[in-house]
Amino acid sequence: MASNETVKCPSPMKAASNGVFQGDNPLDYALPLAIVQICLVLVINRLLAYLLRPLRQPTVIAEIVGGVLLGPSALGRNEKYLQVLFPPKSLTVLDTLANLGLLFFIFLVGLELDPKSLRRTGKKALSIALAGISVPFALGIRTSFVLRATISQGVNQGPFLIFMGVALSITAFPVLARILAELKLLTTDVGRMAMSAAAVNDVAAWILLALAIALSGVGKSPVISLWVLLCGTGFVLLCIFIAPRIFKWMARRCSEGEPVDEKYVCAMLAAVLAAGFVTDTIGIHALFGAFVLGVLVPKEGPFAGALVEKVEDLVSGLFLPLYFVSSGLKTNVATIQGAQSWGLLVLVIFTACFGKIVGTIVVSLLCKLPIQEAVTLGFLMNTKGLVELIVLNIGKDRGVSSA
Repeated sequence: MASNETVKCPSPMKAASNGVFQGDNPLDYALPLAIVQICLVLVINRLLAYLLRPLRQPTVIAEIVGGVLLGPSALGRNEKYLQVLFPPKSLTVLDTLANLGLLFFIFLVGLELDPKSLRRTGKKALSIALAGISVPFALGIRTSFVLRATISQGVNQGPFLIFMGVALSITAFPVLARILAELKLLTTDVGRMAMSAAAVNDVAAWILLALAIALSGVGKSPVISLWVLLCGTGFVLLCIFIAPRIFKWMARRCSEGEPVDEKYVCAMLAAVLAAGFVTDTIGIHALFGAFVLGVLVPKEGPFAGALVEKVEDLVSGLFLPLYFVSSGLKTNVATIQGAQSWGLLVLVIFTACFGKIVGTIVVSLLCKLPIQEAVTLGFLMNTKGLVELIVLNIGKDRGVSSA
């Protein structure tokens, strides 16, 4: 029997209020609420960064901790706090801002990768990179069988194995760059080796991640996954053959010692958004398109430096911390209860660290590096941070991993 009742959908938040004198609560509107959320995030992150400075921790650590503190693991235990400052209807706006900032951040990560420097580092960096990703990747796949048999039952096995392997084997390239810069190690032999190996590691991990996303169509025809892979490959090849010529033309028109024309910066930012739209439409992820364009931008001349200068502060200082809050609001540490949960947590941490450190040290010693440099490289390659969160969040959003 058909019902005459209509289902009422919750009304979306309006952008701006008419003001308190009109009887409006600003926190009921998207723009003033987003402003309060951003200011709260910045204050918490800067306070944590100041407290962690004596421990010589990079800013990204404070941002990760701040994201967890603002979520249900700490402050979010108070339901009234969540309903007032992070109500469910505001999370779409928050996630959109966070992912937009993340899109440009991943573009900057690609911008810092110089393919020519990878060729100059020789077989040592390549061997270290391969060991640094293959050993933890294999251990990650082994761990995924344990997770799938316990807390991740019912997920699609193939993509889940690749996602876990990538999440446990990837090196957080941007975090590593910050650490080496703060410790003044970027220009040393160890620093150059670590950056080159991490760059190769990152490229391999993003390729595997794109493969995992393409295969993550749970319950869909394998033909769809094949189309995603083919279209993704076609996008990369098209970018490789066309984008460098356009970028080099733009770079040549930017003279050394003179300000870079604003129209070239705007064109580049628009291209990043367009690439993200294309890869998201294909079914890979918007971040992949931004990363590819970042790698292809020529590193010689003032053009790349101007892009970093104009984009980095706004993205890293304002928008990127929102991504950690967005992740923190989905994370509740209090759900880790019982011997099994704690045992699995220890297993994942041990697997991620042991495979990366030991694999890198062994291959470094086989490459005849001094033992001190080999151990240093092992711990540097074990740098974790934002990239792992990105992989895990993508896996969760695609239904590859359990909530």
